Amino acid sequence: MKPAHLFALLLSAAAYGLLAYATPRSGFGQLAGLLALAFGLYWWLLKTGLPLRQGLLAALLLRLLWLPALPALSDDYHRFRWDGLLLSEGQNPYRYRPDELAGPTASVRTNNQQPTTINQELPALYPRLNSPHYYSVYPPVDQAAFGLAAWLAPASERGFVVALRGLLLLAEAATAGLLLALLRQFGQPPERALWYLLNPLVLVELTGNLHFEGLVGCFVLLMLWLLARGRTVAGGGALALAVATKLLPLLVLPLLLRRLAWPQLLRFGLALAVALVALFGPFLSLELVENIGRSLNLYFRSFEFNASVYYLARATGQWLSGYNQIALLGPALALLTAAGGLLLAATERQPNWATLPRALLLLLTLYFLLATTVHPWYLAPLVLLSVFTRARYALIWSGMAVLSYAAYRTTTYTESLGLVALEYTVVLAVLVLDFRQGRLSGAYPQGPLKPTQTS
Repeated sequence: MKPAHLFALLLSAAAYGLLAYATPRSGFGQLAGLLALAFGLYWWLLKTGLPLRQGLLAALLLRLLWLPALPALSDDYHRFRWDGLLLSEGQNPYRYRPDELAGPTASVRTNNQQPTTINQELPALYPRLNSPHYYSVYPPVDQAAFGLAAWLAPASERGFVVALRGLLLLAEAATAGLLLALLRQFGQPPERALWYLLNPLVLVELTGNLHFEGLVGCFVLLMLWLLARGRTVAGGGALALAVATKLLPLLVLPLLLRRLAWPQLLRFGLALAVALVALFGPFLSLELVENIGRSLNLYFRSFEFNASVYYLARATGQWLSGYNQIALLGPALALLTAAGGLLLAATERQPNWATLPRALLLLLTLYFLLATTVHPWYLAPLVLLSVFTRARYALIWSGMAVLSYAAYRTTTYTESLGLVALEYTVVLAVLVLDFRQGRLSGAYPQGPLKPTQTS
């Protein structure tokens, strides 16, 4: 290893160590400075040709650096543990809101048939939850991971975190293998995998803060790997696992219509449906549908954070009507994303498996540009898919997203719209540059790959 590369990796490790163990979420200046250093080193390492094997080893060691650390930049893991503790004791985590079990008025609630016993960890955990008045929205694969981690460490918060992080590290290892295999199959340099595996946002938000976009990306790559080999039924099962981790991968369905012949499409759809029923089956009930529906409705009609087009539409709506019209704008923008997906699927040139990551990248980009809420970790799939293209806007976005953490400088969580505007101005400028320079439309080295006809 070149001495300069070794020094840069050691400096990166120091930055990540400080982020993991000595940087509170409210310390925006320190957080932004350390992430800026990490991104600068990341960019320099890959631009100067860090060898693949050394990069893969560095990606592993930098992840292991976080292993015993409690997430400092996100408190979502408290809800993960809450759901996991319920599941590990045989309770349905979708059935009760936390405030129905441990809130101030829990003892007088009788309409939801509360369990006769409550895990002793829950009352102490309840004050740490950021959404105690909402039903859980985490799909079954997430719940299985939460339940396993809680079963392994029922009385230890750190033990739960280590167990959950271990599961995510296994998923990231599988992602690395799939990335290398797909890049080689599509005739692209395998070194491109390092743009994802060493990305600071991916390291901090997925390994550090325990967000499950890493597992989603793993399953989406598995689906692509299987479909590229003609294994249609198994590909449907892989997509089901992705959807049962986070619902967003359903957006890929329109892009498959012209890549699969009708018999394949029917087998794929049947496998997807059967697998989803099997995954959701243990929790399936009218209450599940109603409760998740309520939470998703609140998400699209109430939550707003680090948005772009939506904030412009919100300002226009307030100017015209005098109040925030998120209840109309949220669903309308979601429908616009769906229409965009159908249009992209209908107009895509030479659709094949090698171009699927690029098409899905564009569709997810549209989704996040129109979304009402864009947390930094949401962008990890964009970084993953951009590896298969020459575009760089997703990488720039993953760096600029740190500006959204300025909202946590105070307990009131007040966003700086100036920083939001700066983030999206830079991102959109690079996106336009990518389009103008053909980085999103270039041909692949081995030419179009035709969908295979085997199942």
